[in-house]
Parts: sequence; C-alpha cells; structure tokens
Amino acid sequence: MSSPSFTVGIVGATGATGQELLRLLQQRNFPVATLRLFASARSAGKTVEFGGKTVVIEEAKPGVFGDVDVAFFATEGAITKALAPDAVQAGCLVIDKSSAYRMDPAVPLVIPEINPQELRQHHGIIANPNCSTAVALMALWPLHQAFGLKRYLAATYQSVSGTGTDAIDELEAQVRAHVAGTPITKKVYPYQIAFNAIPQVDSFGADGYTGEETKMRQESRRIMGLPNLPVSATCVRVPVVQAHSVAINAEFERPVSVEAARAAIAAFAGAELVDDPANKRYPTPLDFTRQVKCGVGRIRIDTALENGLSLWVSGDNLWKGAALNALQNAELMAREGWLKPKAIAAA
Repeated sequence: MSSPSFTVGIVGATGATGQELLRLLQQRNFPVATLRLFASARSAGKTVEFGGKTVVIEEAKPGVFGDVDVAFFATEGAITKALAPDAVQAGCLVIDKSSAYRMDPAVPLVIPEINPQELRQHHGIIANPNCSTAVALMALWPLHQAFGLKRYLAATYQSVSGTGTDAIDELEAQVRAHVAGTPITKKVYPYQIAFNAIPQVDSFGADGYTGEETKMRQESRRIMGLPNLPVSATCVRVPVVQAHSVAINAEFERPVSVEAARAAIAAFAGAELVDDPANKRYPTPLDFTRQVKCGVGRIRIDTALENGLSLWVSGDNLWKGAALNALQNAELMAREGWLKPKAIAAA
C-alpha cells in the first residue's frame, strides 16, 4: 500500500521562510498531492513553479483551507492569529513559525530531535520555536543529556534574513552604497546594518530585555522540560545574510570534559561537530547556510562557571530555525501515521 500524499498549504509563500519551505518540500520529497500558496492580496495572482507545474498564489483569507491537510504558516503572529483558527475549524493542521502560540500550554512547541512526543498532543496547531532558540538547543540538548544543564548564558549573532526579505535587500543596498560612495539609507533597522552590529532584536520590555531574549529563556524552558532553567541572553543583529550563530556559556550539574562534550555533540542527530582549533576548524554561518544540521565547535572548559563549557553554534535560521523544523515535524507525523489526509481521516 502506497504512502498517502497531502494537500499542502503555505501561508506567507512569498516571504523568506516561505521560499525556503518551497525549496525544502522539493528537496526532501515531501508527499505533496496538491500545493496551495497563500500571501497578501498584492501578491495574489503571481505564479510559482513547483514540481514542473505552475502554482498561482492566492490571497490568504478565511475560507481558503477547506481542502488543505496541512498548512505551514510562514508569516507574522497577527496573521496567524487571524487565520489559524479558521484553518483548524476546516480540519487543517497548522504548523506555525510565528510566536503567536508558542507559550500557549494547549499548543505543542516542538523540535523533533528533542520533544517529538509532544506532536501527538496537538489540537490543530503546532508551534515552531524561535530561530535563535532552535539553533542554540541543537548544541545544548545533547550536552544536557550528558551532564544535566543547570543554566546558560548566550550572545547571538543573528542574520538579517530573520527580519525578512526587506532586511536582506537593505543590507545589500547599504553595501553597494558604501562601495559606490553614495548615501546609505535606513528603513528596516534603526541603525546602519552594513559593517555594523545592532544589539537589539525585537522591542525592549520593561526589564530591559528584548522580546527575542525573553523568547530564548521561555522557549528553552518549555522545549527542554526545565521550567525553572536560568537563561540570560543578549541578541545581536549582524551583517550576515542567512544563518544565526550563538556563543554559549553553560553550567551543568555534573562534571564535564571537552572529550565527552564532543562525543555527545557528534552522536546527536541535529548537530555536526566541527571542532578542530589546531587547524582553525569551527562552524561559520556561511558554512551552515542551507544545511540540515547545526554546527557546533569551539568547545572548551568555561573559566568562570563551575562544571561549565563555552561553545559556539551556527545554524540556518530559515531552515532549522523555521522552515526545516516545521517540515521535519510534518514528516515525522506523516511517517508515524499521526497526520492523515482529510479523505482518509474521514473514512
């Protein structure tokens, strides 16, 4: 008996994450019977080539999900809040990359290498983690399993693609303007991003932490099942097009060693060990752009924390931090029989 195929929707198909989803659906041969693409009204009517066919983009609005089995929401939280309930009511599984439902206790927040069992607890919506959280946890989870994570501190180096295609365009335009000696304009970020670093990702809260920094703390606790885990993060936007990096200082319950840490990383499905300082080998965002795994290196004993490790991780924010993680969740559900086409589910 052949495996079922699905009617797949992408909400936000013209954005950076939506474009990566299209690429990944083809590369990973997800069983797509029919593809439905949704975007804003101004993008409706445009066409995209997929699997040798031309797909017309439709306006994302209530009432369009009647035949969709699974919809990847690759858009902002406000749009998810407006449309996801309608999709769920139509019997469509929503896998959402925004922060709209991440902290809702009724909605699973899932990284499949860490807490796949949560996928079975959904009520129509599955949340994707924040991109910087996902990349950081690809290093921290195997170390937690080996040594017992007690706390961690993080400084992120986040690419502009995390803000969207307009931010990529702004970085490229500013670089060209610098080379040409013409005035540099700013629209997306409050400061010039080319040749700069901006220590603000998201808006500031009353405690002085940005939304991105708060997300790393809250989401790490939820995904890892450590509700009281101390986490402190400083999130920084840097002039890199794609893939985030995170410098991590982590303290553990049990004694650590570099050798055991390397072995734990090397054995973990979500990570690739790249740690040979003598030969200047360590992960970089360029090397881990459009890579399934996140690279982990610069592993060393932390000199300020008891039972501590310092390390560096790079991973694609549009892949593991968004599109790939969402698709991996759908793949796992389809493989386990937890996701069924509507026609089969109703039979």
